[in-house]
Amino acid sequence: MTTPKIDLEIFDTKQTFKDIGLNDNIQKAVEKIGFVHPTIIQAKLIPLAITGADVLGQSRTGSGKTAAFGLPALNILKEEDAYGALILVPTRELAIQVANELEELGQFTNLKAVPIYGGQKITTQITKLEKRPQIIVGTPGRVMDLHQRGHLPYDRIKIAILDEVDRMLDIGFREDIRKILGGLRQKHQTLFVSATISDEIRRLSKKYMTDPQQLDVTSSSGSLTVAQVSQEYLSVEPWDKQRLLHHLLTHEDAPMTLIFCKTKATVDKLNRMLQSKNIESAAIHGDLQQSKRNSVMQELRDGKLTVLIASDLASRGIDVENITHVINYDVPEDPEIYVHRIGRTARAGRTGIGWMFVTPDQGPLLTQIEALTNVEIPIKEYTDFKPGPEPRVVRERRQKEEQRIESSREGKSRTKVDVPSEQEGKDTSSFPGGIVPKGLPSKRMGGRVRTRRR
Repeated sequence: MTTPKIDLEIFDTKQTFKDIGLNDNIQKAVEKIGFVHPTIIQAKLIPLAITGADVLGQSRTGSGKTAAFGLPALNILKEEDAYGALILVPTRELAIQVANELEELGQFTNLKAVPIYGGQKITTQITKLEKRPQIIVGTPGRVMDLHQRGHLPYDRIKIAILDEVDRMLDIGFREDIRKILGGLRQKHQTLFVSATISDEIRRLSKKYMTDPQQLDVTSSSGSLTVAQVSQEYLSVEPWDKQRLLHHLLTHEDAPMTLIFCKTKATVDKLNRMLQSKNIESAAIHGDLQQSKRNSVMQELRDGKLTVLIASDLASRGIDVENITHVINYDVPEDPEIYVHRIGRTARAGRTGIGWMFVTPDQGPLLTQIEALTNVEIPIKEYTDFKPGPEPRVVRERRQKEEQRIESSREGKSRTKVDVPSEQEGKDTSSFPGGIVPKGLPSKRMGGRVRTRRR
């Protein structure tokens, strides 16, 4: 197993949070949480943002971007700045996560952060907005809806922050972002933070920012997540994944485990399987009602759950400090998603363990993940694990494929034709039997070809 360690390339060890200009109340919260040295992106972005400059910041996933843009907002805003900061995020889970993190970072201030998103009753969110919170964290669609209803005034916004800009563009929020930023007529500060900076993001920054300062620390900063997570993969046939998951959970000390799957159907199937084997588990995905999702997350935070199974949609919104293990039941196609997943453990300076199930055809995906994280992930094996038999449908499919390949080989050997000696050296590949005709055929088909011309 890879040994977790604090990667000095991630942190600016020459500075502490006391050195980058944060006020006393925020510094008190930072110390209580246990932060000492800022990450590279935090050390560079926070001092710039505190001055009021527009910033376009690029940094790898897991490098501490939320605190990088959240701490300046908390530092700049005052209690009387109702609706002073608007933070746009791509998903409802991330809205909740960012708002919770800002509440923790601002626990010794009088500032309030409120998440707004689709899936929760809009009347509930209107009630929260009527209390005039200083920070709004929301998904673009719900932000626009509440603004149009008159409950979220754009003219009070002093700081506009776009988190995971690349992700928001990928899932189709282009026009919403333009409408929201275009609606901010007053002078304000704008921050973009993203793992990647595309030409489209640069065009947005030129249109909606004033002389933006661009930060790119992707080459100098590693991933905070990866440095603190011990990673291993388990080689498994697709039909043995459930069996191996049960074996893993019953043979390892994993007090609080997150299991990530690609589809909602797999999430529900695994939840039923584990519960049938008397393992306490719960499922969370996009089809659950928001009230149910919130109650599941609260149980997780309260330590009442030992296993939570989640879809990719939910992976960015789970921010619980006590998670000890993350299992990638399905390997994600995008290596960035893998980093987001294992980042749900190793929170607040802790270490964690990440396991990944890899089927025989997923070697290239494992290689891509190792390239992104710059870590060689070792294999984890159980000598006492007994694989199940190959399913009949899989065996029949394999036998048919073997027969098809064999038939193809035999067909090629039977159709081989000897070329007459007088035709040697000529290109015979385009003629049946390899025989080149010496002239036109004695009889040809007559007739006319119909066309639309008259």
